Amino acid sequence: MTTNNIQRVTLFINSSIAKQAKAQAIIEDLTLTGLVEKALIQYLPKETIIKKVDIREDVKKNGRISKRDSKHTE
Repeated sequence: MTTNNIQRVTLFINSSIAKQAKAQAIIEDLTLTGLVEKALIQYLPKETIIKKVDIREDVKKNGRISKRDSKHTE
């Protein structure tokens, strides 16, 4: 983990999960931050694409906001 591009994050998680994560971090000789970052890197996709919906165009085209676009899904 590099320290030049970090962000503080506050999480509220189940205390038993936090205890297990702290223990696992000790086993792996990592900080809790390092363990969580490692887990997120493994869990998250390599690339995330977020589609911006133009509500004005939808209203012009359909006269209303369609359910599909209002939920931001494809």
